[in-house]
Amino acid sequence: MRLIPVLTALLVMATLYLVVLERDALLRFAQGETVTLAELNPLAPEPDGADAGAPEDSAATTQAAPLSAETAPTAQVQGAEPVGVVAMQSVAREIDSAIQLRGETEAAREVDLRAETSGLVISEPRRKGALVEAGEVLCRLDPGAREATLSEAQARLAEARARVPEARARLAEAEARLEEARLNANAAARLSEDGFASETRVAATRAAVRSAEAGVESARSQLETVKANIQSAEAAVDSAETEMARLEIAAPFAGLLESDTAELGSLLQPGGLCATLIGLDPIRIVGFVPETEVDRIEVGARAGARLVTGRELTGEVTFLSRSADPTTRTFRVEITVPNPDLSVRDGQTAEILVEADGAMAHLLPQSALTLDDDGTLGVRTVTQENAARFVPVTLLRDTINGVWVEGLPDEAAVIVLGQEYVTDGVPVEVTWREATQ
Repeated sequence: MRLIPVLTALLVMATLYLVVLERDALLRFAQGETVTLAELNPLAPEPDGADAGAPEDSAATTQAAPLSAETAPTAQVQGAEPVGVVAMQSVAREIDSAIQLRGETEAAREVDLRAETSGLVISEPRRKGALVEAGEVLCRLDPGAREATLSEAQARLAEARARVPEARARLAEAEARLEEARLNANAAARLSEDGFASETRVAATRAAVRSAEAGVESARSQLETVKANIQSAEAAVDSAETEMARLEIAAPFAGLLESDTAELGSLLQPGGLCATLIGLDPIRIVGFVPETEVDRIEVGARAGARLVTGRELTGEVTFLSRSADPTTRTFRVEITVPNPDLSVRDGQTAEILVEADGAMAHLLPQSALTLDDDGTLGVRTVTQENAARFVPVTLLRDTINGVWVEGLPDEAAVIVLGQEYVTDGVPVEVTWREATQ
């Protein structure tokens, strides 16, 4: 019983060897050609009686030497039997070649409303999911002694403003005294020139002028002090009014409550959460485009999305990131879509199509795609000589009717069945089928 797994393994290894390393010889054997054991197994011993040193063998070896490894397969392909394949005549058509992305919906606005001052909540709570308007109060705090502080600041402001007329009157009186002292000084100086006034009188009038000037400066200083007191009182009033305004936390925009507001009687400290508010009209659809496609997207381009529920949305690209994600090397794309009824929720998965320039492409069955020995994606076509030829293609879009590819000429005969059994230059016998609609 233990020999069965060993024999099975040997059989599998032999099959893989023939399929991978001796594919051409195996195909010719399947088509009825004569294939030697040396072609199927280069390591097999030569037939008995063969003499490596015989002149005839040397001559045969000399004649076979000019056939290189490149020309040998070509000669074998030219002499092979045609391989039966199924092909279709495909004609290129212009498509919009939209860029397909996957993403999700995202609220255009989201904010955590937090307290700027401390106090007890005295307003009834609003429950999550409720619609609120811009400016609507969501949390109201107990004012405490803040009203008294505001009244005191307003009283000090009124008192400071009441001192302004008195200070201005004192300044006017000091200026009048200064004017009188200057007139007396001028008169005394003229009389002294004519000999009618003594030097003592002149000196006294000059001293009176200087005293009057000092009085004017003092009056002006008092007026400036009154003005400074007014500004200080106004600042105290503004501070008290700002503190009073912080007692009401209002919605900055219309939206939906994503959480309950703070409960009645709870104590909010500065930075304490009152509620979370999101705005869903308009709503954003966010996707990430690879760097190979980012140049095909422009801000303002039309875009559409299909949600997992089947609903389709249309909008336009409003943002394209200039900086790639350092992990995925992709760029963020935002599409803005109207959502007046708020039926589109935040975080729904979406398939996104972004409009791009059109391209000529072929609609082919997905089964027609294949890979060459280097792993390049492409299809095998039929040449005018009824031989197979590999053509690389680029996949543009996958649909329920097939795949759209570019890279083929405007008209091409594409092998859709049997392409895995032929290589470049192998003659084919074609059975035609209708093109994919």
